[in-house]
Amino acid sequence: MPVQLSQRFLTIASFAAIYLIWGSTYLFNYFAIQDIPPFLMAGSRFLAAGLLLYAISWRPGRPAPGWRQWGNATRMGFLFLSVGTGGTVWAEQYVDTGIAALLISLQPLLVVAMMWMLQGKRPGGKVLSGIALGILGMVLLVGQQRFVTSSQTLIGMLVIGVSMTSWCFGSITLSSVALPENRLQSSAMQMIGGGSILLLVSLLSGNWGQFDITAVSLKAGLSWIVLVLFGSIVAFSAFTYLLQNVSPDKVATSNYVNPVVAMWLGWAFNSERITGQSIMAALLMLAGVFFMNARLQVKRRPPGAGMPQAEKRRPWKRATVRA
Repeated sequence: MPVQLSQRFLTIASFAAIYLIWGSTYLFNYFAIQDIPPFLMAGSRFLAAGLLLYAISWRPGRPAPGWRQWGNATRMGFLFLSVGTGGTVWAEQYVDTGIAALLISLQPLLVVAMMWMLQGKRPGGKVLSGIALGILGMVLLVGQQRFVTSSQTLIGMLVIGVSMTSWCFGSITLSSVALPENRLQSSAMQMIGGGSILLLVSLLSGNWGQFDITAVSLKAGLSWIVLVLFGSIVAFSAFTYLLQNVSPDKVATSNYVNPVVAMWLGWAFNSERITGQSIMAALLMLAGVFFMNARLQVKRRPPGAGMPQAEKRRPWKRATVRA
């Protein structure tokens, strides 16, 4: 298969993974934390997935990652997984999963704003139109929800905001960080680092002490397994591949599709209601994805891409944001 065709296929498959699989993780996270404390559930999920993926990506005879690469991977794992995902999982104790998905759908707007402020990349007209359609769809969905104004709900919403900000910052800085050339190994190291931090938080907060393995239901156990194999190994590997090959504002469009998937799964498996307004909101969100992903460009490696990571200091050129 030609290199360009292979890259295009991997890009499309990776978008499908983060759109569909991550849309389902809200429901599976909710099922899992009914019987497993949130930090322990998320930390064990990422550590297990990271160790499995590291074993899969290991190649005898190749040099092992250095301390600098492990440090960078742990830092990115902290941004993406410890804060980005761990915080959201914790908040789902107090915030409805659909509302959590809707709040996180604001992420593309935050990514574009960060790229504009930190990198001077002003978005083009189609990107802004896509964001506007996505936000409009989100407003229609939120308009049907009844926000519970308790202090715990408000704290949960604030934690989701912090988690989203951490994830966005990691998204726009990942390509400038020295990590292993092997993408699977890089993803595994980030999950090992982020998962270990979450387990430490679980231990220090007393979260771990609340766990009783005999009380874990079949639904919670199977949800944990699905999150390890698909939510972590498949989808997170696809996510890191996309961040190294396309512009992060386009990767963030998954946050328009994920609420739609979460809404459908809630209707199909959790007796949640879908209205005509919900369908209209879903169509607007998908239209937003179309505009933001218009003329998707695959990023090319710069000269010197075959050099050791320690010798590469400049981030890769990103695909243009202009439509």
